[in-house]
Amino acid sequence: MMDAADFPEDPEDSPFTPAQRAAAASRSTWVSVIVNLLLASVQIVIGIWSRSQGLIADGIHSLSDLFSDFVVLLAGSQSRKDADEDHPYGHQRFETAASLVLGLLLLAVGIGMLWSAFLKLESPDKVQAVHASALWVAGAALVVKEALFRYMLNVAKKVKSSMLVANAWHARSDAASSLVVGIGIAGNLLGYPILDPIAAIIVGFMVARMGWSFGWDAMHDLMDRAVDEAEVAAIRETLAGTSGVIQVHDVRTRKMGDMIVVDAHLEVDAEISVEAGHDIAVEARNRVMQRHRVLNLMTHVDPWKRPDLDHQPPPLPRQSPA
Repeated sequence: MMDAADFPEDPEDSPFTPAQRAAAASRSTWVSVIVNLLLASVQIVIGIWSRSQGLIADGIHSLSDLFSDFVVLLAGSQSRKDADEDHPYGHQRFETAASLVLGLLLLAVGIGMLWSAFLKLESPDKVQAVHASALWVAGAALVVKEALFRYMLNVAKKVKSSMLVANAWHARSDAASSLVVGIGIAGNLLGYPILDPIAAIIVGFMVARMGWSFGWDAMHDLMDRAVDEAEVAAIRETLAGTSGVIQVHDVRTRKMGDMIVVDAHLEVDAEISVEAGHDIAVEARNRVMQRHRVLNLMTHVDPWKRPDLDHQPPPLPRQSPA
């Protein structure tokens, strides 16, 4: 899925608000819906007219993308819900669940491509001759889907959404399938029908592997996996930089969708009042919430005593006079 390299932290900038993230996700997903609907219509119509089974299959593949787009829209609307009694930390994990569904969908698409390619290898002589117009449509579909992938991935990285990254790579899988169809059609026109199933096997394996990766990562995120060490170090540095915090230890994190829940122990001067220690913890929490994609930070304040007061050497026993 994504790590700190995908989402670099800028301590001077605040992350997108939930409303901004939701608006960007909805906008990019609706763009995908419109593009896939138009592409599927053209591919199926031209595929039937040109007698290209590959182009028809690619059009049906584009229609299947509408399912993943609506999964993203549904998950986005659910994840925006406020915290309630049953979900005190909110509903952000709907995004992780959607990433798991999209990963499984990619895996199924990849396996389907492999199965179809193996069937074609068994009887390549049954492939019909196609019209050259199918090649032009396949090429146009490849360009459009690659452009859609780059647009969606750019939006996903800006708002730091693993669900949108998964959907963007789903669009890349569509570009790969269009490439396979284009190679198959070109091979058909040149008299080499065997090129179609061979290319489909290669791309099908890539798509299935991508789906497995997304699904596996999403499953681990649902099991409270911690964020990577670089992001934990950045959060620890923000905590340690708070005025009044002497030391920071036991920083633990777990993912909540694309947000993070953090627990941390803060050591403050043991001589100050409870109210002062509380104010320091509140300031540390506010700094982390402003600078990192943290949904909630639970702090535990520990007393810190000066070493010269805490570890005085015991007095030496008096020596009796000789």
